[in-house]
Amino acid sequence: MRSIAIITTTLLLAACQPGQEAEKPPESTYDVGIRWTSYGIPHVKATDWGSLGYGFAYATATDAICVIARDVLMVNGELSKHHGPEDGHFSSDVFHKGILTQDKVTAYNQAQSARDQAFADGYVAGYNRYLRDHANALPASCAGAPWVAEIDADDLTRLTLGVGIRYGLGRFGEEISQAAPPESSADEEAGADDLASRPIAWRLPEGIGSNGVAIGSELSASGRGILLGNPHYPWHGASRFHLIHTTIPGEVDVMGVSLLNTSRVIIGFNKDMAWTHTVSTALRFTLHQLDLNPDNPLQYRYDGAYRDIEARVVAVEVATGDGVETQEQTIYLTHYGPLLENDLLPWSASHAYALRDAVIDNYVTAETYDAMSKAASTADLEAAISRQGVFWVNTIAADRHGNAFYADISGTPNVDADLLDACRLSLEGAPERLVILDGSRTECEWREDERSRVPGALPPEEMPRLTRADYVTNSNDSYWLSNPDGPLEGYSPVIGPERTARSLRTRAGLHMLGELIERGGGIAPDDIQALLDNNRHYGAELLLDDVLRVCGDQADLAPACEALSAWNRTMNVDAQGGHVWREFWNLARHIDDLWAVPFDAEDPVATPRGINLESAAVRQAVADALRDAANTLAEVNIPLNARLGDIQYAPRNGRNIPIPGGDGAAGMFSMIVTKLNGEKGYTPIIHGNSYIQVISWDAEGNLDPRAMLTYSQSPEPDSPHYSDLTEIHAQGGWIRLPFTDADIEADPNLRTLNLTE
Repeated sequence: MRSIAIITTTLLLAACQPGQEAEKPPESTYDVGIRWTSYGIPHVKATDWGSLGYGFAYATATDAICVIARDVLMVNGELSKHHGPEDGHFSSDVFHKGILTQDKVTAYNQAQSARDQAFADGYVAGYNRYLRDHANALPASCAGAPWVAEIDADDLTRLTLGVGIRYGLGRFGEEISQAAPPESSADEEAGADDLASRPIAWRLPEGIGSNGVAIGSELSASGRGILLGNPHYPWHGASRFHLIHTTIPGEVDVMGVSLLNTSRVIIGFNKDMAWTHTVSTALRFTLHQLDLNPDNPLQYRYDGAYRDIEARVVAVEVATGDGVETQEQTIYLTHYGPLLENDLLPWSASHAYALRDAVIDNYVTAETYDAMSKAASTADLEAAISRQGVFWVNTIAADRHGNAFYADISGTPNVDADLLDACRLSLEGAPERLVILDGSRTECEWREDERSRVPGALPPEEMPRLTRADYVTNSNDSYWLSNPDGPLEGYSPVIGPERTARSLRTRAGLHMLGELIERGGGIAPDDIQALLDNNRHYGAELLLDDVLRVCGDQADLAPACEALSAWNRTMNVDAQGGHVWREFWNLARHIDDLWAVPFDAEDPVATPRGINLESAAVRQAVADALRDAANTLAEVNIPLNARLGDIQYAPRNGRNIPIPGGDGAAGMFSMIVTKLNGEKGYTPIIHGNSYIQVISWDAEGNLDPRAMLTYSQSPEPDSPHYSDLTEIHAQGGWIRLPFTDADIEADPNLRTLNLTE
């Protein structure tokens, strides 16, 4: 990139002779301007939706072309062709080719409005344009790779569908691709005990989550809304966030982030309203136990008759030492969806298990997010998400009018308590939240409701939401305690539990908000920003004093106890000793009868609390956990008093950038998930603080958008925006997002590109 302040370029499909001024074609399909401000933030402005999509793709590809191209391979089932069948590639290919079929893609495309199809077509054209313009200048990670190729509209649709099924079908890609009928009853019996002894691996990946806080007019110093958005999303791969600003004058003007593999602003703000998302507790699928024909394992009983299980042969191209060969594998489908098989859920002579996904038939996400982008209030936002295109998240929002809003209106099976009572089946060893329904009866099907636009999904009217003038919040527990003064109750159990203990991270946020409210004087944006910047460790505040009382029990605990006693109970980069608590709590959280005061639904923010020091068994278990924590760190030569920034960091081109934050499960609101990596310390960062925004309005209604993208705009080491924001984050800094034309034009690093095709 050129380093001068302003570059204005018009790029045309037809090549120009040296020295010849480019001329705009008389009838261009796409015409868009992209202005990049400091830190590589693109501002895309167009006069129509097709051109907006064109610029959106070009701007995103500028930072992430290699990541997007690889995701296109994945959703098309072509990883094995280019990267070999290892590392789960073959199972992934079978799954995606078998599920994201041409019929499914066509159905999605046909459901789109003319506007949304124009945007998609523009995105495809803009992505392909970027490839043509940079064919010889791609990042090193994919330069010259044959799998970086132009895409078509179906590729974009598969990317969208692939994101949608992430927490349903997507959890079971390997189990679906490898499901097969039993070869014989003898084979089944021989492996029965072994199968029953191994658990299912179905839960969310560790660390996926988020915090969201919305402050309303009763508490805000300005009388306007304040929003904290703090998603805890991956630091690597296609689920990274990317800052972008999109504008069609007079129609839409929204800024925030997309995922690298999505094509809309999914968390962000406009001049009137701001929103964020947190991963919801609502189920995205149910399993259905099939009673098989004893004479034919490819038939299942339904309402007294047998139905055939469809055997779908999937052909996958696989790279071998001799070139590329085609290998076939079969997946099996029912009217519910595909069969899956794993250690807990074997396909036996008598039973098999099918999965029904609540999002696979949801075709309204583009329409929904376009409406969200244009919402002028939280009421408008509520109407937008009620279109049902939000796949698997809660929504938290604030507006300049002073409203604070929470809702879990997401893709969820329409299964109520009565249906669960009549049809839910128990299975030893199954996780509590795994719902298995009787698949042999019509009455056990998901309810159909004319109020729902998505087949079998809960209608929006039956899902929780709350608008208040004080505050709402969510940190990945269920809707129940979005505001402790107004608990939400009486909803379907498949959305989430009520009157149950909240996580330490949820309680950390509620506790700190309670302190701000008790302080009085009105809550300011700086106060909300400090919820993260203080890096307070609520778990340690709650429990460390009790743990230190165990220190005198055994002399060899002294080094660990001295480190913890000196610790300032934060996870700031200069804090010393917090990693001892991290290793301790990984063990201590599983101690039986740990809590001195059990959970009380009438006091959910303050309970459970205290270590049960009256129990000799608990005292010993705490001592053992402290000893084991110290030994773990000693084995990798990490001092007990090490500075956090020296052992928790993000490597960037030879520099280790210190990263603040810690485990949410241990009580950190400012969340970073990583694992001890030998003597290297806690690196790389896996999940955690990613795109952080504090959006507010002053008393006059003027917008104040503050943000941080912790890992910077580009995942490519050869990008100038690989680490610039990460360096600022390491120092506790934020940036103010340039939203108005005046702010954009005043940016000292402004670059401008006009694209026409």
